[in-house]
Amino acid sequence: MTTWRIALMKNIAIAAALGTVLCVSTPVLAEVKASDEVSLAQIMQLLKSQQQEIEALKKQLASTNEKVVISEQKIEATAQTVESVATASDGLAKVAAWADKTSIGGYGELHYNDNKGKDDQVDIHRFVLYVEHEFNENLRFFSEVELEHSIAGDGKSGEIEMEQAYIEWDYAKNHTATFGQFLIPIGLINETHEPETFYGVERNSVEKNIIPATWWEAGIMLGGEVAPGFTYDLAVTSGLNTPTSGKNAYLPRKGRQKVSKATAEEFAYTGRLSYTAIEGLALGATVMYQEDIAQNNGSDDASALLWEAHAAYQVGNFDLRALYAMWDIDGADAEALGRDEQDGWYIQPSYKLTPKLGVFARYSEWDNNAGDNADTEVEEWDLGFNFWLVENVVFKADWADQKNGHDSFNLGIGWSF
Repeated sequence: MTTWRIALMKNIAIAAALGTVLCVSTPVLAEVKASDEVSLAQIMQLLKSQQQEIEALKKQLASTNEKVVISEQKIEATAQTVESVATASDGLAKVAAWADKTSIGGYGELHYNDNKGKDDQVDIHRFVLYVEHEFNENLRFFSEVELEHSIAGDGKSGEIEMEQAYIEWDYAKNHTATFGQFLIPIGLINETHEPETFYGVERNSVEKNIIPATWWEAGIMLGGEVAPGFTYDLAVTSGLNTPTSGKNAYLPRKGRQKVSKATAEEFAYTGRLSYTAIEGLALGATVMYQEDIAQNNGSDDASALLWEAHAAYQVGNFDLRALYAMWDIDGADAEALGRDEQDGWYIQPSYKLTPKLGVFARYSEWDNNAGDNADTEVEEWDLGFNFWLVENVVFKADWADQKNGHDSFNLGIGWSF
């Protein structure tokens, strides 16, 4: 091969190599420049080597791009996870805030009654659940649902009742407005009747038959403190609707409508004053008036006035409670039955022998036919004890002796939470 052809091929190879890659390793160029004679095999080997390097660079670049894509996907997935966790945390925070302002509680009672002249009974007398929620420091909701006598329904002895459901609003300092269904402000046990708060398996007969506890209505009530230890309650509510004939005629307890499609032809108006300024002493008096206790179902208007006064005094381990209540009902129908007057009273001393064991005695008189001359007054002596396992769990036992009634021996357990 002639020298000029070899030189021409050398120049072409060098140009091709320079066009393919940006630079050639220094040792190779030095070798090319040092040699006047380069074989075609050497040039091809050089090109093959550079091609391999280029392919390796391409693979490295592709691998890098793939890693970048994977990294971007991981970053996006991580961002989505963080967002999901933030959303879940926000939801949990809302639930926690709701739970912090919401409380659930309740109470219940199981009774055994050994009644002379009646069948002995065991009864889950009541099981109650209540829910309270605070919207803000001035506005709250309270509700109470009760199941009585274990089973409710057609032909069953029990019933399910919405006892309370109201909104309470602190509209001014020391003054509150209540809207909805609430307990009537009267007596000693009508508003406070968790089983560990009173003596005796059953609630006392005077407040049960005369007032009649437990008694709730729907309406509006204003309450507040007018001086230290001196409070008031004023309410306009639905009223009683007593039967006007039969054995239950004009009996207040049989007139409770329990705000179940209640007839509201005549409303009831209630006022209470309470005094608690002296340590250990609580005094209260309530007046209620209803234009017609039979909701215009009788032959004449049966306007009714209820008076109630009570006192509770505690010093050390000794406690004394007393209450008097009286109905004055107008109308010839009520008068003919002797039920134009109905009254009752009781006095109850008690003493705690230990922090867990307390004993009591109670004397009661009541008469739902006090307007006639017949001997219908019931007298009752109760003797018994309470034993508190803890503050909110109590065992009870009592013996009741009645004149014009039924004697009984009673056992019970009660709880609240």
